Amino acid sequence: MGMRNFSWLLLAASIAAEVVGTLALRHADGFTRALPSAVVAAAYALWAGAGTALIAVCGVWLFGEAVTLARCLGVAMIVLGVVVLHLDPR
Repeated sequence: MGMRNFSWLLLAASIAAEVVGTLALRHADGFTRALPSAVVAAAYALWAGAGTALIAVCGVWLFGEAVTLARCLGVAMIVLGVVVLHLDPR
C-alpha cells in the first residue's frame, strides 16, 4: 500500500471513529453506562492516534520529510500512548 493510500485510510478511520464515538456519547448517559462509555473512549483514542499518524504521513507526503526508523517508532509510541491514556478507566 502506498503512502498516499495509507493517508486516505487513516483519514477514513479517523472520521469513522469520530462518528462512532459521537453516536455512543449520546447513549453513555453522562458516562454512567459502561459499554457506550467504553466505545466513546476507544473511538476517541483511535481518532486521536490516527490523527497523529496522519499528520506525520502528511509531513512526508507534502514536505518531503524523511521516513526513518526513529520517526516511525516515535509515531508508533505516540499513537500507542494516546490509546493507552484514553483507555485507562481512572
